[in-house]
Amino acid sequence: MELRPFGRTGLTVPILGFGAGHIGDSAMEEAEAGRLLHGALDLGVTLIDTARSYGLSEERIGRHLAGRRDEFVLSTKVGYGIPGYEDWTGPVIAAGVDAALGRLRTDRVDVVHLHSCPLDVLERGDVVAALQATVAAGKARVAAYSGDNAPLEWAIASGAFGSIEVSVNLVDQRAIERALPAAGERGLGVIAKRPAANAPWRFAERPAASDIALYWERWRALGVDPGPYDWTEISLRFAAWQEGVHCAIVGTSRLEHLRRNVEQVEKGPLPPEMTEAIRAAFRVRGAGWEGQI
Repeated sequence: MELRPFGRTGLTVPILGFGAGHIGDSAMEEAEAGRLLHGALDLGVTLIDTARSYGLSEERIGRHLAGRRDEFVLSTKVGYGIPGYEDWTGPVIAAGVDAALGRLRTDRVDVVHLHSCPLDVLERGDVVAALQATVAAGKARVAAYSGDNAPLEWAIASGAFGSIEVSVNLVDQRAIERALPAAGERGLGVIAKRPAANAPWRFAERPAASDIALYWERWRALGVDPGPYDWTEISLRFAAWQEGVHCAIVGTSRLEHLRRNVEQVEKGPLPPEMTEAIRAAFRVRGAGWEGQI
């Protein structure tokens, strides 16, 4: 697995990371969650991204990987969901990081994101200051922002963060034109979320879930010819090898799927003509599309 410097943070990350939302599902057997987490590290997928809102995810990462803590970059997200604290306040950030440390069974988290924090909260300042205080205290290594559109652009320009997590995929290219160049100029680490675009090609008809339905509509509107490639391969290679992206995170409940994702990404960038066709289709049909939060 190719490793890359994560901006100017001092961290090194793999080209493909693991989005740990699926392992938060209580329907997944505990043994299978452990197999998936250990399997990810064994494949070289050594960035694991989780969040307060991902069910049992943080707890399971701590339970199964505490003994391998130095083998991977650990990323989580905070800002809400701590009993006794108001969401999106300074105190809930401090409490959220402490709670995450306990569940993850570690003394530090490498990257802590404000999870889709609204613009007015960012501008207020107390939440950003509280996150930076966790870095100063040694509980987090990098203060980060996860989100899209205007709040993301504010976060990049603010100088308050060392990295970002943003939607980058075939049907969500706004960040390629704005956020990625700006982040690169400031030396920020960049994690691409949703690189497979929720795989809208799985559905013959418009799906019921609103987020997948939006991507399904965009995918059909782009009208890109996949040529000889599988759509998942196209999407992963497009995102992971996009200039300015350091790590693209994929989520799955099956180790064999993750193994195939690794094999696809390791093929390298798409042919230049395919990448340009995808970019050109977006410029024509998706110029007004905002990032999916």
